[in-house]
Amino acid sequence: MLLATWGTALNILVFAALVAAVIYLFVLIVRALKKYIGSKAVREEKQAAKRTLGESLKEHRTQRHMTQEFVAEALGVSRQTVSKWENGVSHS
Repeated sequence: MLLATWGTALNILVFAALVAAVIYLFVLIVRALKKYIGSKAVREEKQAAKRTLGESLKEHRTQRHMTQEFVAEALGVSRQTVSKWENGVSHS
């Protein structure tokens, strides 16, 4: 009789441990998802950092409605050089 009581108590304890483990895993998953969702700005910043100089130059130039010729004059290079940078033909 005492052995059966211990066996039942052990089963209950194992079941409680499993339930606690599942709840803990669920909490960890929810935290990870919240962190991932909150890191959208960081992911976008990293993506922007991966862009080449030419891609960044072209994006900023077009956003500000500047011509390649205007940018070239401001930097002291030829328009063809700016075009090559933006197209990835040359990195110098």
